[in-house]
Amino acid sequence: MASKKNKEEEKEEQPGVHKDLKGFDIKINEFGEITSNLDVEKVNQFLDKNVEDKKLKSRRSEDEEE
Repeated sequence: MASKKNKEEEKEEQPGVHKDLKGFDIKINEFGEITSNLDVEKVNQFLDKNVEDKKLKSRRSEDEEE
């Protein structure tokens, strides 16, 4: 019985998400396609605003040296 209870608790537990992405759900279907309940453009806007691009960071430092 204890193992069944643990499995139920795992299903109910949701990962923490940023407040701007509340309700965001992403899955991979049987064909290996990524499906989401949020528009890809909205996800990209969030990432642009909140995540620094490491590739662009190295380019900026090269521009500053010149």
